[in-house]
Amino acid sequence: MQHDQQRQPGPMYEGRPLERPEEDVVDQGLGFDIGTLMGRRQLLRAVGLGVTTLGLAACGNGSGGSPSPSTSSSAGASATTGEIPDETAGPYPGDGSNGPDVLEQSGVVRSDIRSSFGGASGTAEGVPMTLELTIQDLAKGGGAFAGTAVYVWQCDREGRYSLYSEGVTDQNYLRGVQIADAQGKVRFTSIFPACYTGRWPHIHFEVYPDQASISDSTKAIATSQVALPKDVCDKVYAEKGYEVSVRNMSQVSLQNDNVFGDDGGALQLGTVTGDVSHGYAVSLAVRVDAATTPTGGGMPGGGAPSGAPPRPDMSGGPGGPGGPPPTGQPRPSGTS
Repeated sequence: MQHDQQRQPGPMYEGRPLERPEEDVVDQGLGFDIGTLMGRRQLLRAVGLGVTTLGLAACGNGSGGSPSPSTSSSAGASATTGEIPDETAGPYPGDGSNGPDVLEQSGVVRSDIRSSFGGASGTAEGVPMTLELTIQDLAKGGGAFAGTAVYVWQCDREGRYSLYSEGVTDQNYLRGVQIADAQGKVRFTSIFPACYTGRWPHIHFEVYPDQASISDSTKAIATSQVALPKDVCDKVYAEKGYEVSVRNMSQVSLQNDNVFGDDGGALQLGTVTGDVSHGYAVSLAVRVDAATTPTGGGMPGGGAPSGAPPRPDMSGGPGGPGGPPPTGQPRPSGTS
């Protein structure tokens, strides 16, 4: 019977039955038109939201000061908690622990360490770099460690250390001390260091309780190193003057470095922003526990890896066992 037959659906539009099947879609009445319009707006809103989300993801924190396309930004481990690892001062500290002592010289407290001071007049060339270390005292809840004296030293563009390496034993550039301000910060103006044979690119530093203590290297409360990110190093080493670093960089990694290799530099990898044209800014939070006994600094073998034979002559004269070999010659692995 006709009552038992299922009713066949009438004409549909976008999944909705037409109120006036005999009329065109545009003549279905105001109610039908409003329903259609609202459905389309919801769809457009959803699509628009997705596009907006993708746009924001692509732009990043555009309003938050992200670097421009020409600016490199490499994040390190400054947000990681924990005390900065104690490390060897290496064979070339210049703190009086193995001969040369720049910390006894008037003028060592300075922010721009690119040029030598005192009786020396040389200047280290290279890609500009600033270094900012924020010293925090874990023994007092991690607050700013104001008043500490921080001694920084590094190699030059050729991989040489002033006071030690052949050709620059009469120089004291790329060494200096700054006193931490009320925020625990010290800042240095320098050049980007080279990568020399056997070591990942790095910067050395010692933290002393105050300026009066720097004349005695045994009073350092922390000795450590800043590791530099690979992507930034690769860009810098493509510049003129850093040619040897390209080869040396290809032979090392953070994982096999004799200083950073135990944890990949988790607490020592600096955060870097900038570019080769305008220079780079390196920053690192240095958490020091003044209540613990330092274990770094002068180690057996002048800072060579454990098991390496000691260096009998740490004067670092040309060709001496304590100094780097002449520029361009291989350096024994395990130097610091």
